[in-house]
Amino acid sequence: MKFTATTRDVQGTSASRRLRRAGRVPAIVYGGNAEPTVISLDHNQIFHDLRKEAFHASILNMDLDGKVESVLLRAVQWHPYKPLVLHVDFQRVVASQALTTKVPLNFINGDLSPAVKLHGQVISHVLTELEITCLPADLPVNIQVDLGALDANANLHLDAISMPAGVQYAGNEENPLLAAALPVGGGSAGAEEGDGAEGEESAE
Repeated sequence: MKFTATTRDVQGTSASRRLRRAGRVPAIVYGGNAEPTVISLDHNQIFHDLRKEAFHASILNMDLDGKVESVLLRAVQWHPYKPLVLHVDFQRVVASQALTTKVPLNFINGDLSPAVKLHGQVISHVLTELEITCLPADLPVNIQVDLGALDANANLHLDAISMPAGVQYAGNEENPLLAAALPVGGGSAGAEEGDGAEGEESAE
């Protein structure tokens, strides 16, 4: 995915306000083998880009004043109640350096699982993203979690899925709970895990 950015010389609160009034978003790009650079983005473009899942978990091509750099989205600051992007952070990506980031989990086949199909339960997605480490070339857009074999009142932990090639889990919890099958109307198959999962989501 590609987006366009422009370097900016003036910093500070007043300068940022002027940028926003002009339909621009103040941002910064840091890391790699260069000094941090303050930049600005077109608000409409970045607003729509941020609505795409892939923009949050992909290596992005940033066209900065005609020079393309590989970057990763790191942080977004939103207005507290308006649909406005206030500030964005990007990190430069170096092909030979491993990076640590979070990628979304893509749950599949939940409606085919025994828990749902035979027992009428719902599947709670306890985690929606996973912290990983890998080289930039191995960064997945998402990690697939197959729920097709999940039985009634069962839990699915990280060790039950296959990670993409070159990708390693980088979170603090040793074997996190990813999903749990729960009875409709209450109960918690994962209560002993202490995860506090809620069964608000039915299987996808």
